[in-house]
Amino acid sequence: MRRHYVLDARTATDHFPGIGRYVAHLAHALDRLLNDDEEMTVLYRPDAPARQPVCPHTWQHTTCLPVPFSPFTLSQQWRIPSLLHHLRATRYHSPYYLMPYRPRCSTLLTVYDVIPLRYPYYVSWRARFLFRVMKRLAIRTADTIIAISNATAQDMQTFFGVDPTRLHVIPLAADRRFRPLSPTEQKSARTRMGLPERYVLYVGSNKPHKNLTRLVRAWATLRPSDTTLVIAGAWLPTYPEPLQLAMHLGLNEQHIRFLGPVDEPDLPALYASALAFVFPSLYEGFGLPVLEAMACGVPVACSNVSSLPEVAGNAALLFAPHDTDAIVAALERLLGDAALRETLAQLGREQAARFSWEATARQTLTLYRSTSSP
Repeated sequence: MRRHYVLDARTATDHFPGIGRYVAHLAHALDRLLNDDEEMTVLYRPDAPARQPVCPHTWQHTTCLPVPFSPFTLSQQWRIPSLLHHLRATRYHSPYYLMPYRPRCSTLLTVYDVIPLRYPYYVSWRARFLFRVMKRLAIRTADTIIAISNATAQDMQTFFGVDPTRLHVIPLAADRRFRPLSPTEQKSARTRMGLPERYVLYVGSNKPHKNLTRLVRAWATLRPSDTTLVIAGAWLPTYPEPLQLAMHLGLNEQHIRFLGPVDEPDLPALYASALAFVFPSLYEGFGLPVLEAMACGVPVACSNVSSLPEVAGNAALLFAPHDTDAIVAALERLLGDAALRETLAQLGREQAARFSWEATARQTLTLYRSTSSP
């Protein structure tokens, strides 16, 4: 009998762009590694928009199966197990904690972070309660758990008391699309996207733990005349503080520019054309933008907390994110020292090359095979 793995990609939507990127890259890499006696089914929602769609796709060992019901519905608790039974699944992989809690087959869960518990004042008590209860149910259901960083694995032990023998740290990676560009390509990309010649880039959301207000204050202190701070990524109207602060401090579009969401095909060029990349986040399960910037040959300055030091290694300028003066000092060094930028760019490319989606898929497939049986 063939081994049959089921990867649940129903949360790989625009609402969860990070999960979407993870599942899409993982599925594509896994398909290339499966043996002839193995097959994989990817469950996806055809009615949910996805900036980086997982399905449909032409694969050798993988089938895409549209599933019309959301992971947020109660009915998934019996409909997904029934589907898994029909597919004769030997291994079910959920990349999110909202999942069937009695799947009736060997189950693997991927965990990313514990932001609602680390920063409880950013979310309602109801959201914290549901997160804790549903996460605990998912942890109890899974016989194997993937953490995307050592920091996340430690958080799972601290907040949920997970036995470390059940945890396997498997990092993410930058896609091969993220690469350095020639000066001519950079100039063309800046022109196409309407960007200034010199800019320092941030990519991510405006959620409070991303620490953008301190970044804006730091930039206002520096206020360089020849360089613009570009803030790109999903913008949630719930958190307008960074934009309001920039206006209050008198920072116009020459000083700072809020791009909002960027189309996936434009992301590599946006990174690669930047003078430098800054990431002041207070907490990250992994911090993929740091690795993507490094893969593009861009010097990086980032926080020295949570998972970021293990992702950045010795290839970034690290700073204490709660200290605005420390952010100012790091940016000042990056802007004023061309030799440092070149050194960090080279170290960054080497660091990014240590991570690959093939390696992530190989480690994941080992877990698929370790507890599933035909």
